[in-house]
Amino acid sequence: MRAKGIIAVLVLAAAWAAAAPRTHAQSETALGALREAQAQSRRVVRGTPMYFELDEHGDTVFMETLDPVWIFPKGRKMRDGDWRQYYKLVYNFNKVYPYALVGRKMMAQVDSTIAADVSKRSQRTRYINDVEKELFRLFEQDIRHMTINQGLVLMRLVDRECGMSAFNIIKEYESGLAANFWQLVARIFSQNLKTRYDPTKGEDAKIEELCKMWDSGQWDAFYYSIFYEHPPRVVIKQETLETEVRKKNP
Repeated sequence: MRAKGIIAVLVLAAAWAAAAPRTHAQSETALGALREAQAQSRRVVRGTPMYFELDEHGDTVFMETLDPVWIFPKGRKMRDGDWRQYYKLVYNFNKVYPYALVGRKMMAQVDSTIAADVSKRSQRTRYINDVEKELFRLFEQDIRHMTINQGLVLMRLVDRECGMSAFNIIKEYESGLAANFWQLVARIFSQNLKTRYDPTKGEDAKIEELCKMWDSGQWDAFYYSIFYEHPPRVVIKQETLETEVRKKNP
């Protein structure tokens, strides 16, 4: 009986010794699989890395560039409705200011062409009519999709950029009769084409503030600070006129 017990112990020991390598190999395999799963489930680092510098003591100082913050002058107070009107003005300004800038460039081109190539009133009339047709072709659809408020802001900006009221522009390039007709239409809608742009008063002062932001290159940051999105880009495909003075054959 004692010999049988010894034999049984030896058999169990041999079986354990044979199974031990396989158990160790399985453990290594399971550990490797766990490590691989952890690597796959590791969260991907996103965002912008922070830069750092070492000061004179060898300490790490992290560096970051912050977007500009707009602070209005002390004492400026507006009610909620006023702020909504101001935000609407910012939105409309972004839509129409590029057209005012192009209008200034085109008006300078028209004046230069008339001064250099026009010698007769009939030539000037034909040239102005041709320019008018080209302008309608280029901008009619864009202007038709503008709101009334956007059109009013555009009128103020054209005065600012071109140095002439809407009434004087019509009178200069069309006729006094046309200018008076459109002035009558404007008066029906409580508007005045003769009113000059004044950067120190009323809404013109707010528009002037926006113009300075645009011209200084700070417009994108300012617009983003209000709407939390980048300003929509107004694409104007053609910024110069192709119309030339038509001259009769001798």
